[in-house]
Amino acid sequence: MTVHALDESQVSRVIEMAWEDRTPFEAIEHSYGLNESGVITLMRQVLKPSSFRLWRQRVSNRATKHEAIRGFTVGRAYCKTQYKPR
Repeated sequence: MTVHALDESQVSRVIEMAWEDRTPFEAIEHSYGLNESGVITLMRQVLKPSSFRLWRQRVSNRATKHEAIRGFTVGRAYCKTQYKPR
């Protein structure tokens, strides 16, 4: 799936997942078909330049954003309102 194939609600959810510390890029790829470079491209297109820079600083070299360098001690967090319709 490409960036252009996503509707507005899917783009919003990808952005939300990209900002979350404990959601790895692999989970976004599994759900929406965007690999890490696709997410970066999407974020660059949608966010303001200053917001994009803040996001890149936040996720760069963060172990929780990459399953390959994630330790088992990280675990998964679950919010009881995460999958409830609003």
